This record gives sequence, structure tokens and C-alpha cells, in this order.
Amino acid sequence: MKYYLYNSLANNGIRPEVKEGVELVDAVGIDYPEYLKGLNPEDEVVLVGGDGTLNYFVNAVNGIEIKNNIYLLGCGTGNDFLTDIGKQAGEEVQVNKYLTNLPTVRVNGMEKLFINNMGFGIDGYCCEVADQIKEKNPEKKINYSGIAIKGLLFHFKPCHAEITVDGVKHEFENVWIAPTMKGKYYGGGMDMAPEQDRFSGKLTVVVYHCKSKIKALMAFPSIFKGEHVAKTDIVQMFTGNEISVRFSRPCAAQIDGETVLNVTEYTAVQK
Repeated sequence: MKYYLYNSLANNGIRPEVKEGVELVDAVGIDYPEYLKGLNPEDEVVLVGGDGTLNYFVNAVNGIEIKNNIYLLGCGTGNDFLTDIGKQAGEEVQVNKYLTNLPTVRVNGMEKLFINNMGFGIDGYCCEVADQIKEKNPEKKINYSGIAIKGLLFHFKPCHAEITVDGVKHEFENVWIAPTMKGKYYGGGMDMAPEQDRFSGKLTVVVYHCKSKIKALMAFPSIFKGEHVAKTDIVQMFTGNEISVRFSRPCAAQIDGETVLNVTEYTAVQK
């Protein structure tokens, strides 16, 4: 049997269409370890959603052996994981091999796995503002690019940052973004770390720093095609197994798109 697990609280509660021989399961409140334990070995599970759905799943099943085939059927706005592995939303993609050896991030007293990235800076600010918009108007379409542009020009203030990679410290002024990447993409298609390989056993931290707001804004679109890496006067990249980022003031952060408020420091580890 194949089971489609979907979130009835997402996408305005729209139920995905399923074929004959497929059972539709509302995943709201589901205990994933117990649910998987009750399946037969030949049963298959399809997670219906995006990056947030996959992040929730890997954290819920952390530490247990998965014996069933797990698929992701991408939908919604966030599909950076699928983009990274060369797949598209709308098709069932088996993800078992991507669910192991994931990095952890320690932030604000919690530790979580992440599948794509741990973001810090204006990306976290965008998620924070988007959450506020959704709370007031759940059906409103979010324009993340518009939020980022307004943040760059008016609302988000860059920080002094200490970036420590495998024990080596680097300091930067006027830092706008400092995400640590497991995959290449984040933010709905931004090619933030073009050389990052999720099977390399390493993570990449990208430091985007610039004193001039206008220059930072002008260069920002280059991230979508990965062309920002050539702008070495404002972009530095480091790879390693343990990456810590400390900002000079609290900012919002995001883990695979999930907002974390009032963050001054995080540490990401790839064992």
C-alpha cells in the first residue's frame, strides 16, 4: 500500500488527488515513529509538501531506522531541496538516501537537523515578516523578493559578525547574510552555494557583507544565478565541519524556512 501524508492545515486544506490503491492520510498531529512502526515493510510513504515538510519529518524520525520507501511529492512555495537534487515539484521522488548523515544546528537552546540550510540575517528577517503577514492574512501571497528589497533599503540593519570555521575565526563588518548550507539552494531558488555538494561531508557558510546599501541591493539579484561568488569584495565562502556564526545583535534566523526569533549565535555541525 502507498500512503499519501498531507497537511490539512496547509495550502488552504486542499486534499491532494490520489490514484486507486493509494490511501490519503492527514499528517496533522501524527506521531511519525509510531506511524512507521505500524506499517508493513513493503508499504510506501509519500510526504506531500515542501522543504518545511521534509525538515519536520527528518527531525520527527531522528534516531530511528526507516525500513519503508519514503518519497517527497513537492508542492507549495519552498522546493529548494528538489531543485538541489535536480528534480521538480509534482513528481514523487524517493528521498531515503538523503535522510541520513544530516547536519545539526544548535540555536537558542535547541538542536535540530536541517536538510538545506541554516539562514541568518536578512533571510531570517524575510521569514519573520512573512509570518507576520500570514498571521494577518493567511491567503495573501508572499512576495519574498519585495520584503528583501525593502529590508535592504530601510528595515534590516547589517551586523558585525564572527564566523568560526573548524576553530578558525574570521570577522566581518556590515554583514547582511551568513547562512550555512547543506545544499546549494535556498530562499525559493537562490543558488547561494553553487559548489556545495550535500554528499561531501562538509558545510559551506556564505558571508555577504557590504557597507553600501545600494551596492548590496544591486548585487543581490546575482545570488539567484550563483554569480555573487565572483564578487569577492563583498562575498566570502568557507567550508568545514563545524561552523559558528555570532552577530553583534539579535536577529531572526531560519532553519529550512522555519523562523527562529532573537538569535545572536548558531553552530552548525556536519559529522
